[in-house]
Amino acid sequence: MPDLITTVGEFKSVYTLVDFYQYIKGVEYLICVAFFVGFPMFYRYIHKSDEIHK
Repeated sequence: MPDLITTVGEFKSVYTLVDFYQYIKGVEYLICVAFFVGFPMFYRYIHKSDEIHK
């Protein structure tokens, strides 16, 4: 896992389909984590004005 963090954004030579799948899967996990953290924060920001009017 630490190797994945240092190689994000770099071009990596992929020789087999398994290597390609593992690299894409790691990138997908990072995107999912960013979405699961970012969406609740964005949702609270959007609906913050409703709490003021109550």
